[in-house]
Amino acid sequence: MSDSTPNSAGEFAGKVAIVTGAAQGIGAAVVAALAEQGAKVAALDIQEKGLRETTSSLTARGLQVRPFVVDISDAAAIEAVVGDIESGLGEVDVLVNVAGILRLAAATELTADDWLDTFAVNTHGVFFLSRAVGRLMKGRRRGAIVTVGSNAAAVPRTKMAAYAASKAASTHFTKCLGLELAEYGVRCNIVSPGSTDTAMQRQFWTDDQAMEAVLNGSLDSYRTGIPLKRIATPEDIAKAVTFLASDKARHITLHNLCIDGGATLGV
Repeated sequence: MSDSTPNSAGEFAGKVAIVTGAAQGIGAAVVAALAEQGAKVAALDIQEKGLRETTSSLTARGLQVRPFVVDISDAAAIEAVVGDIESGLGEVDVLVNVAGILRLAAATELTADDWLDTFAVNTHGVFFLSRAVGRLMKGRRRGAIVTVGSNAAAVPRTKMAAYAASKAASTHFTKCLGLELAEYGVRCNIVSPGSTDTAMQRQFWTDDQAMEAVLNGSLDSYRTGIPLKRIATPEDIAKAVTFLASDKARHITLHNLCIDGGATLGV
């Protein structure tokens, strides 16, 4: 995250944003990017310790960030926390769905819990929050929703069946939502990262050659590698998210912006 201070004349000055998965990685980077551009940010995560640490470091810099510990797979809890956010921070202008989990296993070895837990966060959580916030945005005829998906939603990956399927579902849900809300002035888009330097990605890096294999590709796992020869940072993804959430993207909706260094070859 950068050391920028809040910008009272920034792109999101006076706006309220909700970001899930805010304790670390891409979510934390999105929280910082929005807050640095003047937004009041409700930072949501189930990991209380990490969330408190992240938000404390941002508020210490004068940024307007408030933590909300919540399980996004709990529909009732989501309805309640959205109400609390609107009461405490104001009307929500931006929702960014970032929270996600990854359970690595061959499809035939996945447990029922692996499958259900993955969909509970990656798909159901996106639905519950987008439904709660989308209703409000629809009534006000304004707002932007960005869902962080994955390039794995479009390209099969070994040992990632649950994750890829859940991201494909949330991606298509966001497009359907965007179609329904377009006439009300609400835009819904997706940012689909490839390999990004986060704790989730580092599950794959089991030895010194792991990052090199990600960059160069692997025939054994049917991966093409990354043409740009670099791993994305959380800040790379946050920049794409904030663009789609901003007025600079006012005529963009139903779009899936892939940020993967060319790994999916533009497919």
